Amino acid sequence: KVTIKNIERELICPACKELFTHPLILPCQHSICHKCVKEILFTLEDSFTDGGSESSNQSSPRIRIHSPSMDRIDRISRSGTKRNSLTPRTTMFPCPGCRHDIDLGERGISGLFRNLTLETIVERYRQAARAATAIMCDFCKPPAQESTKSCMDCSASYCNECFKVYHPWGTVKAQHEYVGPTTNFRPKILMCPEHEMERVNMYCEICRRPVCHLCKLGGSHANHRVTTMSTAYKTLKEKLSKDIEYLISKESQVKSQISQLGLLMKETECNGERAKEEASQNFEKLFDVLQEKRSVALRAIEASKNLRLEKLQTQIEEYQGLLENNGLVGYAQEVLKETDQSCFVQTAKQLHVRIQKATESLKSFRPAAETSFQDFVVDVAKQEEVLGDLSFYSNGLDVPEINEEKSKMYNKAVISWECPGKADSADIYVLEYRKLNKDEESVTWQEIEVCSKSKVISDLDNNSSYAFRVRGYKGSICSPWSREVILHTPPAPVFSFLFDDKCGYNSEHLLLNPRRSSVESRAGFPLLLGAERIQVGCYTTLDYIIGDTGIAKGKHFWAFHVEAHSYLVKVGVASSAKIQEWLHNPRDVTSPRYEQDSGHDSGSEDTCFESSQPFTLVTLGMRSFFIPKAPAAPKDSASRILPMPSCIGVCLDYDKGKVGFYDADHMKCLYERQVDCSGIMYPAFALMGGSGIHLEEAIAANYLEYQDDI
Repeated sequence: KVTIKNIERELICPACKELFTHPLILPCQHSICHKCVKEILFTLEDSFTDGGSESSNQSSPRIRIHSPSMDRIDRISRSGTKRNSLTPRTTMFPCPGCRHDIDLGERGISGLFRNLTLETIVERYRQAARAATAIMCDFCKPPAQESTKSCMDCSASYCNECFKVYHPWGTVKAQHEYVGPTTNFRPKILMCPEHEMERVNMYCEICRRPVCHLCKLGGSHANHRVTTMSTAYKTLKEKLSKDIEYLISKESQVKSQISQLGLLMKETECNGERAKEEASQNFEKLFDVLQEKRSVALRAIEASKNLRLEKLQTQIEEYQGLLENNGLVGYAQEVLKETDQSCFVQTAKQLHVRIQKATESLKSFRPAAETSFQDFVVDVAKQEEVLGDLSFYSNGLDVPEINEEKSKMYNKAVISWECPGKADSADIYVLEYRKLNKDEESVTWQEIEVCSKSKVISDLDNNSSYAFRVRGYKGSICSPWSREVILHTPPAPVFSFLFDDKCGYNSEHLLLNPRRSSVESRAGFPLLLGAERIQVGCYTTLDYIIGDTGIAKGKHFWAFHVEAHSYLVKVGVASSAKIQEWLHNPRDVTSPRYEQDSGHDSGSEDTCFESSQPFTLVTLGMRSFFIPKAPAAPKDSASRILPMPSCIGVCLDYDKGKVGFYDADHMKCLYERQVDCSGIMYPAFALMGGSGIHLEEAIAANYLEYQDDI
């Protein structure tokens, strides 16, 4: 049972932020109070009338209407002007819910439906909110009694006695519809706003609104697809019920996510306060540096100023001595009074030197110190630019990037990442991954803490896609998440095998490595000797090698690399019967193009050639992947040539008799065909010329580990 008070936010008008009053449904499916629609339209009309400018057009219609002025609306309606029309000059309405301009059509407000269902829910909410306040009878003489019924036809509430008086038995009023006490008297029948006398009985699937039969016959919905109201009711109710059931079934998930969001809020609050504290400390450091620099600069300027003042003051005193009866001149005047010649000469000599210096200083006056402090101007242009660029950063933690070349999917997933910047690496990384499921829109991320920059993940589902992301942590600071990388698992469980060095292995032409995980064809001296004996035609020899483990049931996948310089390589599967036949009757594979040519390009030679091959194979070579030619395929061979993937996969479904060839890097099927799975099936390979094949390392490594355990 829904608690009515828990849905209050759904009952609030987006314009006035109060409970809906006579809500109307806009074409965008949002609801808004009738009075709010009128107030917004009148405000919008005023903006066109008064100014018509862009600024006035953008000003008020989208903002919250705190208190719609109903007196003003009534005054406008009574004024007798055209503005009391329900169709204003503009039919574009700015919806407060979705913030888009909605076209109300030619009828304006008159073309909008009342949301009667929402009205009923709002009224139930009001009744729940004022449960202690009773609805009084509208017809009782004072004191009024509490009402027990409300008549939907009379739009009034009655107590038991008044109801009997005004709805006597045997009259028409006795047939009126009555409900419990309410103040919400909505119309019993939803009428068409365009044809006011017609009842809506159809639903337009294009406009998603109820219509009447006149709207369909010749109105605006004549060419629209409509359905009956009962069908629309049933369909929409089933959809809504299923959606509600789905949401209810996910209640535990929603509660878990709410708890997670609550924890994230607390973590955000703590980290925000910590970040504010760290930012404040950093700015305090800047302030301290600036304060120290300021003090040093002011002390230097003060010392220079005092030194210059001292020099100028000394110069002033010297020049004051040049005045009569003052200083040097006064002293010289007193010396001139000396009558003793020897004493005069003794004193006058030194005095004369001083007088000459004073005379020269008068001729070339120069202040003892500069008044300008241009050498003490602080250049802060670069510092201002640096401070202007001052911004936040992730405390030296760069966003890690998943290296798609080093990351791969096989029997397990290997995810590698790196930090492109030169900043300090994180102390720990968190790797998250989730399976991409078409049925579920949101799948919970699985989290793994990693101390290195790579991780091996096991137990992934086959034939699935997974999304991976990683972030770094250093203390309580974390970097943003990396870009999500999507990788695909193989279409079937990985099949482990090595090359068989006994069954059909030609050691003269093929070379295996000690681990039997790689094979190369030695197109050298023996092939030249064989070619020396050939005088006519073009005969080529394929050297076959198979896997040492067979498949008798199920679906399996394996992958390998073909050397880019390889001239010709064939890969696929072979049955035990075909292998025995080939071992007992080995032969060279010849090209019918150069022997017994039919003289026309009908493709019959291709069919014979394919049937003559001992195994089911596709051709690789010269950096290309060749799709076999089907009987009904076009003759254009260029469309059958694809770039050779760096890693090639083969998927054998033994039970269904199918083999597929894949681009193993992206797990994309390039070619698939039927195959006769009679007996045990083996991975098969054929090489010619300078060629090389390397089994996927994970297969060989797992197999060797298993052999070591044995």
